[in-house]
Amino acid sequence: MRDPYKILGVKRDAAADEIKAAWRNMAKSAHPDHNQDDPTATARFAEIGRAYETLKDPRKRSLFDNALRMAEAKKHEQTIMQQRQAAREAAVRAKAAQANAERVMEELARAAQKATADGSRQQAGATEAADEMVDRIFGAQARAAGGGQAQGRAQHTQYQQTQNPQGDAGRRIDGDAAETDTKGDEEASDAGANAAANLSLPLSILTNLVRRFTGAKDTGLDKAPDEVTTATVTIDDVLKSGWITASLPEGREIGFALPAGTTDGHEIRLKGQGFKLPGMQRGDAVINVRIAPDPRFTVDGFDLHAVLPLSIENAVLGTEARIEGPSGPLNVTIPAWSGSDKTIRIPGQGLPREEGGRGDLVVELRIILWEKPDDKITDLMRSMREGLFL
Repeated sequence: MRDPYKILGVKRDAAADEIKAAWRNMAKSAHPDHNQDDPTATARFAEIGRAYETLKDPRKRSLFDNALRMAEAKKHEQTIMQQRQAAREAAVRAKAAQANAERVMEELARAAQKATADGSRQQAGATEAADEMVDRIFGAQARAAGGGQAQGRAQHTQYQQTQNPQGDAGRRIDGDAAETDTKGDEEASDAGANAAANLSLPLSILTNLVRRFTGAKDTGLDKAPDEVTTATVTIDDVLKSGWITASLPEGREIGFALPAGTTDGHEIRLKGQGFKLPGMQRGDAVINVRIAPDPRFTVDGFDLHAVLPLSIENAVLGTEARIEGPSGPLNVTIPAWSGSDKTIRIPGQGLPREEGGRGDLVVELRIILWEKPDDKITDLMRSMREGLFL
């Protein structure tokens, strides 16, 4: 059985008189005699009756309330346990990622020391050692990604040598000076080669690392678990896109503005506002929006429903009525012979939609009797029932 409070549209702390009045109104509107074209009317009418039978009996109502509280407490406890388990697993992954990062830094430090000690190594050999180091740390895939850049540098060097084989010495006039200057260039070239060899290994490793990480789609960081909470808002908050503050499970409060398209049960995801754990991407905050019960309206998607009581004479003859709308009072025209099964739809008076515009205000008519019996009405109804017309 569904929640009898939701079936009758009353709060959990509703008094017995309020429950009875809600049952009478709903039973009249859902009665199969007034909904002969609706195949579900009988089932709805029976469900309304069962809900009233549950809530009118204090013992049955107490049993249902206790069962509902236990179910909500169990669900809340399971949610907290799941979040804690996710946080523990995320902490283990973060610790493993931190250990791996420390290992990589140690490998880089040893590579730099080795490059400094072997300063006389040729650049080709240094590049090969760098590739071997990256292979040992990350696998052959990183070295393959870096091969293109090394080949490009070699082609660029060959092009420079072809265009200027003599260097600056070819432009000198004095032969002795040219020979002396060429030796100086060779010594400078040897010194530059040694310096390049000293720096090539760590720079090649770092280049391969940067290429590896920037070329990958995944950052390598796991995402911390999301924090899930519920925020209860009013219809006025939704209409005004108001600023809402919600409490997260860890005790922290978070603020956000209600976007257009918010209705009961809407889920809002705030990126990077969830759990924060070392070495991990921050999780999201997920807020489930619930709209609090309102004495004026009930929420159906983006539509708002309101009940307008009518006396018998106004229902038969028609009238002009005034009803409280979400943005202020509204005038409503009631056609003649309007029964309790009739609704009047006022466009653009509901909740804001995400794509623009608003839902509708649906006015549900309810025929009511006078507080005191009237002899003339009684005689008229008796005459109509018995087939005697005056």
